[in-house]
Amino acid sequence: MSKKLEITLTRSVIGRKEDQRSTVKALGLNKIRQTVVHDDTPAIRGMAEKVSHLVTVKEA
Repeated sequence: MSKKLEITLTRSVIGRKEDQRSTVKALGLNKIRQTVVHDDTPAIRGMAEKVSHLVTVKEA
């Protein structure tokens, strides 16, 4: 069974650069405090690291 990551949007994307906005959107996050669950892959890890100041990540 593959590991999962719970990614929660904790800060607003208002005033952020367009690439950060699109990364948050690509993760499936729209609203603050919204949580999504993704497989733990290098691509998802990289996206979460890119916007680490906007999200919190927990291993599930």
